Amino acid sequence: MEAWLFDVIRRRWPGRPCAVTSSLELVGDRWSLLIVREVTFGNHRFSQIARNTGAPRDRLAARLRSLVDAGILDRRLAGEGARYEGLRTARG
Repeated sequence: MEAWLFDVIRRRWPGRPCAVTSSLELVGDRWSLLIVREVTFGNHRFSQIARNTGAPRDRLAARLRSLVDAGILDRRLAGEGARYEGLRTARG
């Protein structure tokens, strides 16, 4: 989401917490929304998410990290090997 829109919302309702604004700050950019969509559809592996979103791998890795740090996704070992998958948390 564009930074100017957050500024408009904050100026219009200063000091009031807004669930929509808080949510958009976490997942309001293009890649984060697409990642959450893919995980919701059952695509938990990095390669699946990369293929279905078309996100550059470096940007995808950064967004996945930020979603895990924010508690939206959880990272867990996916069976055998050293591969991980992203799963939605109760917060996500």
